[in-house]
Amino acid sequence: MQSFLQKISVITHDAPLRKRILYILFVLVLFRIGASIPVPGVDVFRLEEFFANNQFFGLLNLFSGGGLSNLSIVMLGLGPYITGSIIMQLITIMSPKLKAMYHEEGELGKKKFNQYSRLLTVPLAFLQGFGILTLLERQGVLSYVNFFDKSLDIIVVVAGAVLLMWMGELLTERGIGNGVSLLIFAGIVSGLPTQISQLAFTFDISQIPMYIGFIAVAIFIVAGVVFITEAERPIPVTYAKRIRGNRVYGGVSTYLPLRVNQAGVIPIIFALSILLFPQMIVNFLANVNNAIVQTVSSMVLAVLQNTWVYASLYFILVFLFTYFYTAITFDPETMANNLQKSGAFIPGVRPGRTTSEYVGNILNRITFIGALFLGIIAVLPLAMQGITGISSFAIGGTALLIVVSVVLDLVKKIDAQVAMREY
Repeated sequence: MQSFLQKISVITHDAPLRKRILYILFVLVLFRIGASIPVPGVDVFRLEEFFANNQFFGLLNLFSGGGLSNLSIVMLGLGPYITGSIIMQLITIMSPKLKAMYHEEGELGKKKFNQYSRLLTVPLAFLQGFGILTLLERQGVLSYVNFFDKSLDIIVVVAGAVLLMWMGELLTERGIGNGVSLLIFAGIVSGLPTQISQLAFTFDISQIPMYIGFIAVAIFIVAGVVFITEAERPIPVTYAKRIRGNRVYGGVSTYLPLRVNQAGVIPIIFALSILLFPQMIVNFLANVNNAIVQTVSSMVLAVLQNTWVYASLYFILVFLFTYFYTAITFDPETMANNLQKSGAFIPGVRPGRTTSEYVGNILNRITFIGALFLGIIAVLPLAMQGITGISSFAIGGTALLIVVSVVLDLVKKIDAQVAMREY
């Protein structure tokens, strides 16, 4: 407790750190204001009825920070930017030039790579905005006099998506932690008061065992996420002794920490984005004036909305994306080359290719545990919904997983800032 109070004192008395935290709060307030400004022509009653009967848009609303449920100017949220980042990461595997840019050209290469992701966000936002607004128009939620009014709304929501992308990058640059994750976190937390009030209003004393079970699962998820996030596999590293003149350098033994979950919460975000996009397309095609297209769309939509099919696809995507993102962000070959150049080696392992294979094998084993854990935690609420029939469990696990991971990352970044200033 004393250590916590000391950190609070350092934060409040340190002007640069206090400024960063206040900047985060200011941007999040702007984000919430934007999420409460609706686009013109919304039928509020039809909108509430539509969201009450559509689980897909409830999940999509998670990434818009509640902006979609209000049809706000930031209704697209960070979905287009996340989708653009996923596409760029996939292209990296197929393009050696992009891979070299991301891994070998340092910060300049990563800046170019991120710029391509930003440019790709704009056409994706246009497609997603047009699809959602057209679908809601056909459902009677929106009404347009002419195409100009609809085009104006599309431009507004695309501008809102670009604005959120810019705000997320500003938070990363001038705040603390990952800006995109902080905006998603803010959107999830902003919905908690509404969910708690609804739960209190619909409280049923006969469901007390279910509530207790949900609390127990929530505690288990929090404890599990903390444990897996903090878990790491240390690999011993020794620096060879070097003599320069009359002085001896090196000879120090340290270790290389490999985290069990290198990817963090990114696989969850990637998996949800991939699952939501086909459902949006199918929902759009279901209203096309063609009997064959409507029949096929309805069949595909029925399969995707099946809880067990959705949970299975969700688990597989989270599992695969954990390996994928780990392979993108951590390259054993590059690490082995860097160790060799700096005169370091792993005891009992030859430098170069052997070191790369050794680290790669360890990384594959611990990533399997991390991917399995993330997949189970992600689909656990869906499984509980299928067993109990309580819809409030549908996205609770995913939201909680994102919130806990973001909070842990934010606390670590603040601790690092405090430690740096103490030194």
